[in-house]
Amino acid sequence: MTGTRTGEPVTPPDPHRWWGLVVIALAQLMVVLDATIVNIALPSAQRDLGMSDGNRQWVVTAYTVAFGGLLLLGGRVADLVGRKRTFVIGLIGFAGASALGGAAVSPGMLFGARALQGSFAAVLAPSALSLVTTTFTAPKERAKAFGIYGALAGSGSAIGLLTGGLLTEYLNWRWCLYVNVPIAALAVFGACALLRDRPGNRGGRLDVRGVVMGCGGLVCVVYGFGEAAARGWTDPFVLAALAGGLALLAAFAWWQTRAPSPLLPPQIIKDRTRAGCFLTMALAVAGLFGIFLFMSYYLQVVLGYSPLRTGLAFLPLTAAIITGSTQISARFLQRTAPRALLVPGMLLASSGTLLLTTLTVEAEYATRVLPAMVLMGLGMGLTFTPVFATATAGVAPHDAGVTSATVNTAQQVGGSIGTALLNTIATMSSTAYVAAHLRDPAQQAQITREGIVHGYTVALWWSAGLMLLAGLIAALMVTAKAPDRRAPTDAPVRESVA
Repeated sequence: MTGTRTGEPVTPPDPHRWWGLVVIALAQLMVVLDATIVNIALPSAQRDLGMSDGNRQWVVTAYTVAFGGLLLLGGRVADLVGRKRTFVIGLIGFAGASALGGAAVSPGMLFGARALQGSFAAVLAPSALSLVTTTFTAPKERAKAFGIYGALAGSGSAIGLLTGGLLTEYLNWRWCLYVNVPIAALAVFGACALLRDRPGNRGGRLDVRGVVMGCGGLVCVVYGFGEAAARGWTDPFVLAALAGGLALLAAFAWWQTRAPSPLLPPQIIKDRTRAGCFLTMALAVAGLFGIFLFMSYYLQVVLGYSPLRTGLAFLPLTAAIITGSTQISARFLQRTAPRALLVPGMLLASSGTLLLTTLTVEAEYATRVLPAMVLMGLGMGLTFTPVFATATAGVAPHDAGVTSATVNTAQQVGGSIGTALLNTIATMSSTAYVAAHLRDPAQQAQITREGIVHGYTVALWWSAGLMLLAGLIAALMVTAKAPDRRAPTDAPVRESVA
C-alpha cells in the first residue's frame, strides 16, 4: 500500500483496530477512575486501618503525586521501548500494586501501594493515548476513536464514584482496589492478542537530567498543592515545595532547549494550538475535579445520601459526557474547527457550575443538581474529544508517547491543583461564614451546615471562572482548522513500513 501524497509505503490499517480500541479504552478507564474510586470508600478504609484525619488524604494524594509527577518520564519510556510493551508492563504493574493496596494492613502499606499504582499509571496512560494516535490516522476514524477515548477520560472520574459506592456498600473498601486485577488481566490478554506497534526508538537516549528536573518539579508542585488543602497556603513546608517545584520546572524548561535528547522536545509545546490544548485541558479539569469533591461531600454530608445513592447521583453527568463526546464531538470534529467545539463546551460547563452556586442546605436534587450535571457533562464531552485529538495530531511517531504524556500531565496536574485550590477556598469561606453568623450556641449545627454549603458555593464560583478562562484560551490559542480543511502538510503523520 502506498501513501496518496508521497508515494511512500505506509502501514495498512489494522483489521483488529476497533477491538484494540476496546482494550485501550478499558485500561484508560481503569487509570482515570482509580483517582476517584477510593473517595467514597475513604471513611471505611480510615476506620479499618486506623488512619488519622491528617493522614487520610494520602490515599488520594499518593496516587496523584506519583501519577502527575512521572507522566513525562512514562511517555518518553514508551517512545524508546515501544508503546505496546510499556502498555502491557503498565497493566501488570498496576494490577500488582492494586492487589497490594487491597491487602493493606496498615496506613503506610496502603499509601505505598497507591504511590506504586500512580507510578505504573504514569507508564500506562501515555502508552494508551499514543496507541490511539498511531492506530487511527484516517480523519473520520480518528474522530470516532477520540470520541470514545474522550468520553472515558471525561466520565471516568464519575464512574469511579459510582463504582466506589457500589463496592463499598455491598462488599468492602478493599474491592475498590481488588477490582483492578481482573480488569488488568483482561486488558493484558487483549493487548497481546489485538494490539500492534512500531518498534521503539532503540537509538534514542533517556534525558536523565531532564527526568530529575521535570519529574522532580512536577512532583514538588503537585505535592505542594495537595498539602495546601490540609496545611494552608502560608505553611512554610507548602511554600518550600511550591517554590522548589517551580525552580526545578524553570531549570527543566531551560535544559530542554539544550539537551541532545530532550525529555519534552520544544517543538511539541511551541506549537500554539497544541499549547492551547494543554492549557485548556488543565483548567477544565481543575474546575471539574473540584466539583467532584464538593458534590461528593454535599450529597453525603449535607443531604445525607448513602455511598451508593451518591454514586448513582453522578450517573447523569457520566451519561452527558458520553453523549457529548460520542454523539456530538465525534460527529462534528472532522469538519469543524476544534475551538468551535471547545468554546461552547466550556460555556456549557461553566453555566452548569454557576447553577450549582445556588445550592442550599435544603436544595432538591432534581431541580438544581441534576440540570447542572447535564450541562457540565455535555460541556466536558464537547471539550475532551477535540483536546485529545488536536493535541496529538501531526506528531511524529517517535514523539507520540511524550505528547500523549503531556496531555495526561495537563489533566492530572490540573485536577490536583484545582482540587487543592478550591478545597482551600471552600474551607476558608466556611470558617469565615460560621465565625460571622454564629450567635447562639444552640444553632451551631444549623450554622455549620450553612457554612459548609456557603464554602462550596464560593469555591464553585471559582470553578466556573476556571472553565471560562479555559474557553477564552481555547478561543485565542487553538487556531487549527477542521481536519478536512487542513493543508496536506497538516495531515496526521503516518508511519512508514520499516
